[in-house]
Amino acid sequence: MPVSSDVCHALAPFGTTVFAEMTALANEHGAINLGQGFPDFDGPDVLAEAVTRAMAAGHNQYAPMAGVPALQQAIASDASSGLGRSIDPATEVTVTAGCTEAIAATLLGLLNPGDEVLTFEPFYDSYPAVTAMAGAVLKTITLRPPAFAFDAEALAAAVTPRTRAVLLNTPHNPTGRVARAEELDAIAAVCRTHDLIAIVDEVYDRIVLDGEHLCLAARDGMAGRTVTLRSLGKTFSMTGWKIGWAIAPPTLTVGVRAAHQFLTYAVSTPMQHAAADALSLGDAYYKQLRGDYRRRRDMLLPALSAMGLHVFEPQGTYFVMCDHASLGHGDDRAFCRWLIEAAGVAAIPPGSFYADPRTGADLVRFAFCKQDATLAAAGTRLAGLRASR
Repeated sequence: MPVSSDVCHALAPFGTTVFAEMTALANEHGAINLGQGFPDFDGPDVLAEAVTRAMAAGHNQYAPMAGVPALQQAIASDASSGLGRSIDPATEVTVTAGCTEAIAATLLGLLNPGDEVLTFEPFYDSYPAVTAMAGAVLKTITLRPPAFAFDAEALAAAVTPRTRAVLLNTPHNPTGRVARAEELDAIAAVCRTHDLIAIVDEVYDRIVLDGEHLCLAARDGMAGRTVTLRSLGKTFSMTGWKIGWAIAPPTLTVGVRAAHQFLTYAVSTPMQHAAADALSLGDAYYKQLRGDYRRRRDMLLPALSAMGLHVFEPQGTYFVMCDHASLGHGDDRAFCRWLIEAAGVAAIPPGSFYADPRTGADLVRFAFCKQDATLAAAGTRLAGLRASR
C-alpha cells in the first residue's frame, strides 16, 4: 500500500501491515478470521481476577523501568532450567510492551548504523522495519518447503565483517518449524566463530506440538552472547495485555534497557502483577495448552487439505503454511482476497514475510488459535467452497 512521501524514509517501504489489511477485508465481508494470530477466547479466569486484585491493592502507578520485581523474579525462575543457568532478575530481565517491543528494544539498543543482522525468512514482519529504524541491514536465509529446513552452509556464507547479530525465531512463525539441536549448534558455532550476538524470539516456546523446544542460550558458549525474547500473550491467550520480556546477560541488558526506557519506559503495572501469577500456573497448564492446540491443528488441517491445499504440518506455534498454487488463483494476495470473497474465510498472504515477496507467492498462512466452533464453521465454509468448485 502506498504511503505518504512525508513518512520517514526508513519506514516508507513498509506501508500498512498485511495483518491490518486482511483483517479490514475480513470485516468487510463478514469472514471468519483465520489470519491474524489472536485467540477468539480468553485465557484463564484467574488471571483477570489477579489484575483486579492488583488494581484494588493500589498497583496503578508507573512500574519500575525494568519491570515489577515480582514479575522479574517469576520470569527468572520460569526460564532458568531451559536456559541452563540461574538468572539474576534485577540485571538480566527487562519487561517490555509485548515481545514486539522486546524485539525493537533489542535491535535499537544493540545495533549501530551499517551493522548487518542475519535472519531466516519467512520472518515476523517487524524484523525488517525495526532493523531499518536502527539504520542496520537485514540479510535473509530462506527456509524452503516442505520441511523449511535450516541451511547451515548458507548461514555461514552470509557472514561478513559487518555482521553483528543472528536473529532466530523458534518455534517459527509462520512455518511452525521447531529448531533442532543440530541446527542450534550450527548457529552457535557461527556466533562463536565470528563473535556475533544471538537474538532469539521464543514467543511460542510453550506451544510445541511435536518435538521439544530447545534454547539457543543454553548451547555451548552462548549464555554470554544471547538475548532471549518471550511474552505472556501467546502462552496465556491474553494478547491484548502486551507483556513481554528480554532475558540477557548484564552486558547486553544495558543496551536493551537503553532503548526500552525511551520506547515505553514501563508497561502496565497491574498486568505485570497478574503476569507473575500466570507464570506460577505450572506444568499442568502448559500440558493442557499443548493438547488443546494439537486438537485445533488436527481439526483445521484436514479441511485445508480437502480443499486442495498442500499442507505443511506445523511442529509448533498455532500457524500452518500451505501451498495454494494448484488452485489457480494467482499470487498469495490474490488467493487470500479470493478466499475471503468466495468462502468467507480469511488467511494471511505471507509474501510480506520475505525480502522478495515473490518467494512467498505460492504460500498462504492460517491461524488455528480459535475456538472449536470457529474452526468447525471455517471447515464448513471451506467444504462449501470445494463443493461449488
